Amino acid sequence: MNSLYKEAVDSFNENYILYIPLTIILQSCIASIAAMYILINLGVGPISYFEITLCVILAMGYNGLIYAQIKSNIVFPVLLASLIINILLIAINVYQLS
Repeated sequence: MNSLYKEAVDSFNENYILYIPLTIILQSCIASIAAMYILINLGVGPISYFEITLCVILAMGYNGLIYAQIKSNIVFPVLLASLIINILLIAINVYQLS
């Protein structure tokens, strides 16, 4: 697992300029899907508001790091965290719909 992560980091660092538009589009689309499902399941409890806040913070945080031209070794873990958490939020909210 460690070598897979290292290979991904090396590839991301080598082709950072090429990955910028791809990851912005990918991450923004996944975050918007997560936000859509969270808003469909929006309840009166604070958990729904926490989920939408987390989704928006991660999406805006990643885009902000890219636009601020932060080093790629900081950007990559934020990208992974954003993708993983937003995919989990999608799964949780799709499960709640059924």
